[in-house]
Amino acid sequence: MNPRNETEEEVLLRVRPEKEEIESICAVAEMLLNAVNESGTARGMVVGSVARNTWISGDRDIDVFMLYPPELPREALEEEGIILGRSIASRFGGQFVEKYAEHPYVNATISGFDVDLVPCYAVTDSARIQSAVDRTPFHTRYIQSHIGGLEDDVLLMKQFSKAGGVYGSDLMTEGFAGYLCELLVLRYGGFSALIEACQSWRAGQTIDIMGHQGKQFDDPLVVIDPVDPNRNVAASVSRAKMGEFIELCRGYSASPGLEYFYPPAKDVMTCNEFEQILSERGTGLYSISFATPHQIPDIVVPQLRRSSAGIASLLERNGFVVNRYSEAMGDETCCLLFELLVDTLPPLCVHTGPPVDNAVNAGKFRDKYLTQPVFSGPFINGDGRYSVEIPRKWVSASTLLASSDLFSARLGKHVMKSMKRNCDVRVGADCWDEDFKDFLGTFFHKISSAVALKKQ
Repeated sequence: MNPRNETEEEVLLRVRPEKEEIESICAVAEMLLNAVNESGTARGMVVGSVARNTWISGDRDIDVFMLYPPELPREALEEEGIILGRSIASRFGGQFVEKYAEHPYVNATISGFDVDLVPCYAVTDSARIQSAVDRTPFHTRYIQSHIGGLEDDVLLMKQFSKAGGVYGSDLMTEGFAGYLCELLVLRYGGFSALIEACQSWRAGQTIDIMGHQGKQFDDPLVVIDPVDPNRNVAASVSRAKMGEFIELCRGYSASPGLEYFYPPAKDVMTCNEFEQILSERGTGLYSISFATPHQIPDIVVPQLRRSSAGIASLLERNGFVVNRYSEAMGDETCCLLFELLVDTLPPLCVHTGPPVDNAVNAGKFRDKYLTQPVFSGPFINGDGRYSVEIPRKWVSASTLLASSDLFSARLGKHVMKSMKRNCDVRVGADCWDEDFKDFLGTFFHKISSAVALKKQ
């Protein structure tokens, strides 16, 4: 194991939980475990970073799984799990809500901690899981039995990833999950060795700790789950996030510094700065906002991405040039943002048809435009094809986006329903929205974390 530098030792003083914090979180976890076990219907198990002793100081998350017999029907598992979760949350005076992933669970605030009470099946073999969460206890047991002596390295890896903006397996982040961070530390034998090795990663990098890969994956980063040979733990990591992590590793290796763990706070964009940026860029900015669909993020986020890509394609098909687009999901509202290099066009549109020597299709094309209003044509162009200059349907992006043609774009099902109920299309400086100022700031100050640190 490589010795730690002064920066890493200083970081550990900040991220390593102290005795009182450990005792506090363990006491609440034990209290919840006893409550599950006393129910007589399920067996409790603490999972996640608390169980693995790899949580960062200040984290207030406790994951308690309620393990039910595998023969219990799925519908009964969900019903009994919610009833028990509610009962425990109420018993300890916690506020709670029901949430949904693959199946329902209870999220509660108990003694100041954010607690997830999740029902699952107590399967004895990871090959026999009946739902995705059934795999989690196996993850916990694997890390518990292998992580000894490397806990501090995991803390460094997690803080490094969080500071670099690549931590989190949610679909909006597309980064590194906590379990993935733990596996990478195990694979390379520590944080320093991990930083060194990851600098030479390439797309398609495959890591198989157990040497039991059961299928091929085409993801940018492949880390075979030690408890499931057919699962890629790194499936959430996008090519962009993988590249950003590689860049962070190279930057830190060349010049280790505390800023890689605690970067300077970003300036918050103001409305005046937003307007100045628009003026300097000289591009056309368009936003479409609508109520967030009442679905879990794992459903909404892919639909937002599909919808923004579909609208960008619609704009391009109509002759407008899209520079970049992005999307954001808030609790109440979603926003799709488009920056156009060309957002107004002349009334004339050139439409090219088939070559004249394709007699049948060329004849159909010619005859079609003989009876329609045109600026000129049909005529045979220099490539030997029929062409016609016709009136353009949409001369401005704003009128296209405000029309019903917007819904001809490839949109996500739930996004389309929300947009049809009500959507707000804004142009230019009117796109400013106080609720999305961080999103707008990130969009216009697009820069990788490592490059941003170099500019400090």
